[in-house]
Formats: sequence, C-alpha cells, structure tokens
Amino acid sequence: MTITFIALIVYLAVNIMAFVMYVSDKFKAKKKEWRTKESTLLAWSAIGPFGAVAGMQLVRHKTRKLKFKIVYVFLLIHVLILGYIFTHWGFDLGL
Repeated sequence: MTITFIALIVYLAVNIMAFVMYVSDKFKAKKKEWRTKESTLLAWSAIGPFGAVAGMQLVRHKTRKLKFKIVYVFLLIHVLILGYIFTHWGFDLGL
C-alpha cells in the first residue's frame, strides 16, 4: 500500500464520519435529544465536506442556516485542491 492509498482511505473515512454526524444530529433533533454542537459539525465539514454536504442534503439538515452555507465553500476549496493535486501530481494508488 502506498501513502496515496492510505491518504485516500483516511479522506474517505473523514467524509463518512461527517455524513454520519449530520444524519445523526438530524435524528437527535427530531427526538429532542442532546445535539451535536454546531461548531463541531462545521469543523467536520471543513475536513470532510463531501460527506457533510451529502448528509445535509439527504436529511435536509442545517440547509437554511446562513452559517452553514460555508460548508459549500469548504466543498469548493476541496474540489480545487483535489483538482490541482490530480492534474499536477497525478493519481497512482500503487496497488
């Protein structure tokens, strides 16, 4: 396994965790249970925006709150960084 493959797995795991956190918080809100802090959701969104956006859209959670529009900015930043990495350094999993 190469470092690229390991980085991809970690990045995927972070995005899955962000997704789970948004979906979980939505269900907690419906049940009137203890909620995840907004700052925690936003922090996970900064490192896993694909999962965060997927979770937000799937369960329609935090989509109206103005401060959560920043999640889409995080997504754009990640797309630009990943695009730069793939076009300038290539993508070799080394499997």
